Amino acid sequence: MKKLIKTLKENFVFLLMVLPGVIWLILFFYIPVFGNVVAFQDFHIHPDGFIASILNSKWVGWDNFKFLFSSRDAFIITRNTLLYNFGFIILGLIAAVAIAIIFSEMRSKKLVKVYQTSMLFPYFLSWVIISYFVDAFLNIDKGLINHLLQGFGKEAINFYTTLGIWPALLLFLGIWKGLGYSSVIYYATIMGIDPTYYEAATVDGATKWQRIRNITLPQLTPLITVLTILAVGNIFRADFGLFYTVTRNGGGGSLYSVTNVLDVYVYNGLSGTGDITMAAAAGLYQSVVGLILVLVSNLIVRRIDKDSALF
Repeated sequence: MKKLIKTLKENFVFLLMVLPGVIWLILFFYIPVFGNVVAFQDFHIHPDGFIASILNSKWVGWDNFKFLFSSRDAFIITRNTLLYNFGFIILGLIAAVAIAIIFSEMRSKKLVKVYQTSMLFPYFLSWVIISYFVDAFLNIDKGLINHLLQGFGKEAINFYTTLGIWPALLLFLGIWKGLGYSSVIYYATIMGIDPTYYEAATVDGATKWQRIRNITLPQLTPLITVLTILAVGNIFRADFGLFYTVTRNGGGGSLYSVTNVLDVYVYNGLSGTGDITMAAAAGLYQSVVGLILVLVSNLIVRRIDKDSALF
């Protein structure tokens, strides 16, 4: 106890700095965890409040999960969620690392700052704004692409009912929006690499590609591993704004098979039927699967390279 008190006194200033963040985590992350009990109940709102609603709702066990996975849409939403996230993780990683390496090889640091700033802008835009940009290109009446097509004497295309373009377009938009932020992280790591490594390699006659392959990429490996493990933990989550807003309310109709992901499915079910229990079951399912994937991924990494593991 004396050692603990001494440690608290020595680190009082630092603990005070992180206190707002800790309070925020407790209020919005740890306390709401107890609300997961709703996923195992036939939840009904009680006039006396949330606690009374939980206490007076019937316990149904795994019935909500059975309903979720017995749906005819279960395969489609699971497939779409997994495939899109695999694409975001793999293609996003390759693009971010490539851009970071290109920035590190540029001689003009002023231009690097200009490019980084311009690439960061999309990260701070909401999907609502981006959806208007997309519509400006794809709208059947006023869209730029259809104006060009009509100018060449061709018929306008209703892109919002055209199945083939959306998987690639959604992947592009998802990667484009986060590319600037991700590349900055990798660029900062590259700038922290000891320059004597590159100098020694240059003296030994190594080409630029050999320096990248044998110095830059190995130095980036621990960061790539950690970020990939964290991304794998969210593989069952989809960016609701991307799949719902950009595709105009989740696509629906002819786009249903390529735009319907788990988050959109839950929202449509919740807004259409008000079924809170199904939404809670899906959220808990996503969290549990994400936790398992993080633990398994980290265990595999520890077996291969202990220093690159997250924990």
